[in-house]
Amino acid sequence: MIKGLAITPPVIGRISIGRVIERNGQRLPSKDDQFTLTGQVQTKEGWVLHPLDEKLRQEQDTDKLRRIPVRLPFSCADLNLRAEYSMFDRQTGRPLCVGDGVTCRRMTAEGVKDLPCPGSSLCEYGKGGNCKLYGRLTVQVGEDDPDFGCFILRTTGYNTIRALYARMLYYSAVSGGLLHCLPLQLKLRGKSTTMSHRAAIYYVDLELAEGMTLTQALQRANEVHAARQAAGIDQDALDNIAQMGFANGLFEYSEEEIPEILEEFYPSFSLPDTPDAEAGIQPQKVHKLRSRLKQTGTAIQPGA
Repeated sequence: MIKGLAITPPVIGRISIGRVIERNGQRLPSKDDQFTLTGQVQTKEGWVLHPLDEKLRQEQDTDKLRRIPVRLPFSCADLNLRAEYSMFDRQTGRPLCVGDGVTCRRMTAEGVKDLPCPGSSLCEYGKGGNCKLYGRLTVQVGEDDPDFGCFILRTTGYNTIRALYARMLYYSAVSGGLLHCLPLQLKLRGKSTTMSHRAAIYYVDLELAEGMTLTQALQRANEVHAARQAAGIDQDALDNIAQMGFANGLFEYSEEEIPEILEEFYPSFSLPDTPDAEAGIQPQKVHKLRSRLKQTGTAIQPGA
């Protein structure tokens, strides 16, 4: 295996709770109160929607996609959700320092060095908001994909990372390690905090599939586990090779992530109605605009 290159799960699409708008000739990141599933093709108008985006909206009979049925590819929570304190170069989007709160790997004039990591709030090197908690959640959407095609959700939101990781640990414990067999869904939740000036902010949570009790979900997980074993699927081997792939690189990073990293870490513009918080929006004006568009017969595009 080529050393220094992180081997990550194959990505066929993105899950976001934001979108990019165009204003005064600039493409600027904006928060949203719904999920959007896109492919990996980007045009002048933005990321092209994945066919599953429209399919899920039709199945749920809604304009706003706020839950996505998912499965986790790995039985280990640390493989499904990769979260680190990270600092990126503002111009190139390449990693400068990545740590776990104890140690970090930092690019220096002498090369890559392993140094103590005090966390983003106490780090002199990354002060001023340059170092943030950065998470990548890998999930599978839809029917079982034999090619391990995954969607990735990238976030710097503390609430999202904490909620996702806690849920995975709990579900893994109660299911006896069958995290990858549980029927789950991503769900958008709202809350208000002092940091959001009491306006609604949204974060991503992980729940059991819609309408399922814990007992039903565990029964389903055991059935799926038995079927996978009968088919000869070796989940332990899959987890082990994934762990080796993540550990193979100096940083868990690829060139294709640069646009998402720059949009998430260093937004050049915030809407006046958007508090500086995780996926925070004040939806009143959005709702008024939607009402006006409907009254005039103007079509509302998905994700708008």
